[in-house]
Amino acid sequence: MKDLKYLTAYIVPILCVIGIYYRGFALYITPLMVFTIVPLIELIMPSLTSNLDAESKESKLKNKLFDILLWLNVPIIFSVLIYGLYMYSISNFETYEVIGLIFTLGIVAGSNGINVAHELGHRQESWERFLGKILLLPSLYMHFYIEHNYGHHVNAATPEDPASARYNESLYAFWWRSVINQYKNSWSIQNRLLIVNDQSFYSVKNDMLWYTVIQLSYLIIIGLSFSWMTSIIALCIAVVGFSLLEIINYLEHYGLRRVQKKSGR
Repeated sequence: MKDLKYLTAYIVPILCVIGIYYRGFALYITPLMVFTIVPLIELIMPSLTSNLDAESKESKLKNKLFDILLWLNVPIIFSVLIYGLYMYSISNFETYEVIGLIFTLGIVAGSNGINVAHELGHRQESWERFLGKILLLPSLYMHFYIEHNYGHHVNAATPEDPASARYNESLYAFWWRSVINQYKNSWSIQNRLLIVNDQSFYSVKNDMLWYTVIQLSYLIIIGLSFSWMTSIIALCIAVVGFSLLEIINYLEHYGLRRVQKKSGR
């Protein structure tokens, strides 16, 4: 029963639905919860001072509940996203409501989307990695899978890693550098993988090409299904979603530098 506490991860999409339903300032419930209430709760809650013992850890690893909680984010996120975009397309939202909607859905895309995608992207099963890539779609950040696994893991805390913030680098300067260079690096890594596997640029193995087609199709489908203005809203939601990731990158890696050995490692 103690493991049911992890169901609290779904509070964000639930609050998002409530905010969209009631509209008005209710659309700011999710940002208020994530950026104010949760940090305040963490200040007063006791910190964990020990890790699980080996037996408990093994038991947790065999518990399918944790896997199911991750997989459920796929239908949950897309249901919430479709509901929000649909309500926007059929309603007359005030400007402040549009801003609230963008940030609310963007937080869902970043928290329950990218966070879970990061975990699933490291799984051994290919179908789980596929779910991870799908969860990156609302943030239009599918290239993160390639850059993170083949770039960041190798170059973390070095000048070659765009996701590692430099000492004295502002968050805003880092955001531009990281967003642009991670995308460029993803293409470079993809091209290198194609060459190693003797594949052409137009090969079905070119994941970056697929990501581009899928993400453009995603925005076009939203435009055709709802309106082109709704596609712009979806684009803004994506920016909020991947910006949350970049803020985390900034905080986690700020100022860290690994020493390079004579061997080059």
